[in-house]
Amino acid sequence: MSLFRLDGKVAVVTGGGSGIGQAIATCFAAQGAFVHIIELTEAAGENTLTTIIDDGHEAVVHACNVADQAAVVRVMQTIVAQHQKIDILVNCAGIAHVGKLENTGVEDLDRIYNVNVKGTYNCMYGVIEQMKTQGGGVILNVASIASSVGIPDRFAYSMSKGAVLTMTLSVAKDYLAHNIRCNCVSPARVHTPFVDGFIAKNYPGKEQEMFEKLSKTQPIGRMAKPVEVAYQALYLCSDEAGFVTGCDYPIDGGFIRLNN
Repeated sequence: MSLFRLDGKVAVVTGGGSGIGQAIATCFAAQGAFVHIIELTEAAGENTLTTIIDDGHEAVVHACNVADQAAVVRVMQTIVAQHQKIDILVNCAGIAHVGKLENTGVEDLDRIYNVNVKGTYNCMYGVIEQMKTQGGGVILNVASIASSVGIPDRFAYSMSKGAVLTMTLSVAKDYLAHNIRCNCVSPARVHTPFVDGFIAKNYPGKEQEMFEKLSKTQPIGRMAKPVEVAYQALYLCSDEAGFVTGCDYPIDGGFIRLNN
């Protein structure tokens, strides 16, 4: 028996050009979904698109700022016009900010809010009526361990990911009768290009030392691989998870429960 297949499904993955979003997009395509990648520019999604196409699967990239509701709605309408449905939405687009309350400016807060909170809202808003019309669908939001526990120097980021978690619960509750499932995953530190860039920028000459130090903040002793998050996302968006909604799944190497 072939489990976790997405044959015939239409999936939208925001932030699918790199990191966790890229892993989710390529994983879903490999499992049979037609994947629509939403990135700020087409160029940002080109590597993911090339990988999927070269592997013999189907995908398209849409240039769209998720903070712009009108632009998001237009993209979703374009996808529906092509397929007459959207089965899966994965909200992975997100940005980070390092800082406490006292050194988080209004512009920092607005920038994080616009992408992480408003962007997630906009994309769910853009698909919800279609999912109701077609008789169901699946929404998966990417939250963070910062949604549930205190993380040093992550005031704005934690605010935004806490909102993602609670929006997930609200949508799951409100659309039970419409057969729309909504869950979220909460990764700890994942080894993505963002992490490498952060280390290179802030710890020049000490990259390896800092990489090992950050890896050991997870009780399991290493960072997650993006594909490990993708496999959890695949389960939650597959028919095999049909009884799962309104849940948050930490993918954290024991961080939340064992980091004491």
